[in-house]
Amino acid sequence: MTSTQSDNLPLWVQDRDKVIAASADVEWRYQTPPDYSRSKENLAQESVCNHIEGSLEAIVQNLVRTFEMEVSFKSNPEQWLAVVSDKFRVSTNGGAEYTAADLSAQGTYNLFMADSEHYKASQESFESSAKIFHTTFPQGFPWEVLEVFSGPPNVAFKWRHWGHFKGAYQAYTPTGETVEIVGMSIARVTDDLKIISVEHYFDNMLFLEKLTAAGKQTNSETKGSACPFSSWFQKFRKS
Repeated sequence: MTSTQSDNLPLWVQDRDKVIAASADVEWRYQTPPDYSRSKENLAQESVCNHIEGSLEAIVQNLVRTFEMEVSFKSNPEQWLAVVSDKFRVSTNGGAEYTAADLSAQGTYNLFMADSEHYKASQESFESSAKIFHTTFPQGFPWEVLEVFSGPPNVAFKWRHWGHFKGAYQAYTPTGETVEIVGMSIARVTDDLKIISVEHYFDNMLFLEKLTAAGKQTNSETKGSACPFSSWFQKFRKS
């Protein structure tokens, strides 16, 4: 499929920057649109897949990236293009189903990971959970599709999330290593490729174990690292 043919696809399965550019009168969570320039640099350097434009893999990847952008930065789910907002449901590892309104209010980290020894979703807000993980991965937390197993209307795909653990995770010492999550999802979509529902499957406990493996920071480490990450978070909308 050529670039011209790709432009004929629905906007929400094209590059998310095109979605952002075409988003007029949007209620942005942080008042202004996100800037994905740093994310693009990371993806160019560290992606393991280079999907052909217009391929099923590229379409699925663009759809999920648009969805992630809208959840993170568009505060009104009625303005999300990637989903059927009044029907949308999402679940993780066979757990409870959540609506678009739930996602908008609580955020993906809180709904996808819930309460555990190393993360208390019930005690975090959308903003505080975002701050925790933006601090943990100050260079970003990119996402890509690895493989698509079936096409619409039930799209099954394997994906990869990764980041460089260079900021403290809550009180735990950063190791500098690349932390990777590999998972699978099944998305039910409409004829025009909007998401009706999506089921995610991944080992969130393994992810948190990697973030806590080095133990808690000493007082001197905490004082030395607090300022840089605090100032970085003030600009965290640059993703």
